[in-house]
Amino acid sequence: MAQDLKKLFEQKRNEETFEMKKGHSARFLERLDNEMPVRKKTSSRQWLRIAATVVVLLGIGTFFFFNTDQKINDPNTKVVQRENPEDTQQNISLGDLSPDLQKLETYYLANINLELASLEVSDENKDLVDGYMEQLSELSTEYNQLIEELNEIGPNDQTIEALINNFQLQLTLIQKLKTKLNQLKSSENEQQANII
Repeated sequence: MAQDLKKLFEQKRNEETFEMKKGHSARFLERLDNEMPVRKKTSSRQWLRIAATVVVLLGIGTFFFFNTDQKINDPNTKVVQRENPEDTQQNISLGDLSPDLQKLETYYLANINLELASLEVSDENKDLVDGYMEQLSELSTEYNQLIEELNEIGPNDQTIEALINNFQLQLTLIQKLKTKLNQLKSSENEQQANII
């Protein structure tokens, strides 16, 4: 039956010839010209703007290129010797193990840094903040030891889980500090309101 349909269509195609009406293509082109937007020619001013931008960028680039060799004569500047990359061993972090762990590490580091940046430290709460910062320092030291273990032994579930738990503990500790600071601030505000 499929062959019959094929033959039937071929016969119909051969029997009927389709012709377009006279002037059809001219009318089509005219409608097309009317419907399509007219392109604006780029003016010489636009080319001047582009050229000026390129000149400015080249000027800035050459300025920085030639001025980076100048020595800084500041007595407080410390010169740091870079180690030879062949001598140093490439350390693996949690994010180097998989894309999911990379996302997790980025999430925790970003949140920890965000929370630390949003802390409001004053003379009244400095002791409290210092106590929490010591605990954070201990957690950071523990994190570095876990990274060393990860590099020496290799990745395993216990080390990965310990690294994630360390991040969670750091973030929880900072959030507790923030809560304590808010409580301290609100109690100070209440005391000032009671005095007035």
